Amino acid sequence: MAESGGGRFGRLAKLGKLGGSLGARYLGDRVRTAMGTELEASERNEMHVENAKQIVAAMGKMKGAAMKLGQQIALASSSLDLPEEATRVLSTLHAKAEPVPFHIIKEDVEQELEGTLEDYFESFDPHPLGTASLGQAHGAVLLDGTPVVVKVLHRGVKDNLDTDMMALRAMLVSGRVLRRDKAELEASFDEIRSRLEEELDYLQEAANIQEFTRIYGDDPDVRIPAIHPAFCTERILTMDRMPGVHLDEFLKTASPQAMQRAALTLTHMYYRMVLIDRILHADPHPGNYLFEADGRVGMVDFGCIKRFDEFWVGTYARVAIATHHGDKAACIKACHDLGAIEGHKKEDEDLVWEFCRAFGAGFRMGEIELGSHHEQFMRDMKPILKRYITNPRAKMPREVLFMHRSLGGLYSITRALNAKADFGAIMLKYSHRAVAKAEGRE
Repeated sequence: MAESGGGRFGRLAKLGKLGGSLGARYLGDRVRTAMGTELEASERNEMHVENAKQIVAAMGKMKGAAMKLGQQIALASSSLDLPEEATRVLSTLHAKAEPVPFHIIKEDVEQELEGTLEDYFESFDPHPLGTASLGQAHGAVLLDGTPVVVKVLHRGVKDNLDTDMMALRAMLVSGRVLRRDKAELEASFDEIRSRLEEELDYLQEAANIQEFTRIYGDDPDVRIPAIHPAFCTERILTMDRMPGVHLDEFLKTASPQAMQRAALTLTHMYYRMVLIDRILHADPHPGNYLFEADGRVGMVDFGCIKRFDEFWVGTYARVAIATHHGDKAACIKACHDLGAIEGHKKEDEDLVWEFCRAFGAGFRMGEIELGSHHEQFMRDMKPILKRYITNPRAKMPREVLFMHRSLGGLYSITRALNAKADFGAIMLKYSHRAVAKAEGRE
């Protein structure tokens, strides 16, 4: 099969053209604003929708790191100041990848396993369960009758990683999507690349699944698939087929009790993963979860996993605790320890404190229902976030890149589930344990 996107030069040309087009539109908007002739709201909405369509058209066919970037833009769209139509267009990226023909899948599986499909499988469905940016999944049945899912890594994805990362850098820098200093951007790019390299090795993903099974296998609210090592290689991953449906289908049929159970399970899992076990399932889009009728949650796709240092997590937890209790001095000290502030200017520390308080507003409201008219976190966060990301001395440590991306994904999913809880109490429970572990008291 030819490389998706017409080879490396073809991919680079497409991504370069897309970045230039988006950058030119937003630059024009900034120039108009500076001249006092900014776009009307309807015109700006049309610009966002057109940009969303261009992203989907270009990235939806390319697979690899390029499509991964597009999916993250889509994931963040509900938290951005975008019109509903633009968000809807971007959301199609989650199911946009074009399927790989079955004869290619068959060739790859047989080559990797060094035998025919009939040697290993009682049946192998030629129609994919899903096609993602990095791989394609098929249902199958082993010779012993076990239903499984077989993931096959796309051809050429590893070869295109350098090209896609180079284009990603160019798009974000030239389009001024991220207005940060070079060192901080390079740290972020390095973090993204590290996670992508791990996702391109299915033996690493199999090891991740085994680790999650060891840690969470006894949790009655969580289901993690068993792997079949004899049918796994760097490009093939075979695991049990789990019950459950994706979020959209679950929302149509689930009882309020099941939705609440699912939402609380995801919430507790996030804080336990980050603050206690320090291993995060870091690809948070809804397609990576399966929901059962009673609200049990199945986790799938363990390629993107982020691990944290115990002492860094303890310091992050001190920021959360101090913010919650209104202790500015303790919060700022912990932020300095994290590397979230450069220098000691009062106006910079005030901005970081204001950001932390806004970020933690929902944790100070007692029991709330996400999705209700009472919570407007993202609306209130936007003006502060804009000031934060344009201040060169307010830093975003590389560790929080996937942590906060996952928290944003959790927020989107639990908001759809109308979760009702005292999220501050949940956060504090795990944060205090994280500090205790870092200090050797647990």
